[in-house]
Amino acid sequence: MPSDIEARVRESFARQGLMQHLGARVDRVEPGFVRIVMPYGEHLTQQHGFFHAGGTSAIADSAGGYAGLTMFPEDASVLTVEFKVNLVAPARGEQLEAEGRVIRSGRTLTICQLEVFAVEGTSRSLVALGQQTLICMAGKPDR
Repeated sequence: MPSDIEARVRESFARQGLMQHLGARVDRVEPGFVRIVMPYGEHLTQQHGFFHAGGTSAIADSAGGYAGLTMFPEDASVLTVEFKVNLVAPARGEQLEAEGRVIRSGRTLTICQLEVFAVEGTSRSLVALGQQTLICMAGKPDR
């Protein structure tokens, strides 16, 4: 992985207003993999006190998108074409960790696997699982 790809991911992520609003941060960047962490906050919950599916899905989408970006040319940016998320358990814990993994990176389209885990102390449990299709916006860097 080029030494500047992590900086590129972090700089792009810092420009995402929604991620700032959610209090999310990039935790780990590797070729084809990104982890995003979102700490618990009352403003991120639904009526039962669990993390809201909107926040859960948003960090999953960003984790996959940035995982894809690590595989793209330096002059390219990324957009999500589609994604689907299954909520497999109530999301409760100190924080959520969303992991995006590239399954197949093509010239135009890239497929990613999305997983979101609830973390409480040393316990980590799967709360959401998804799949995503990205498009490589060649020659169109982030604004």
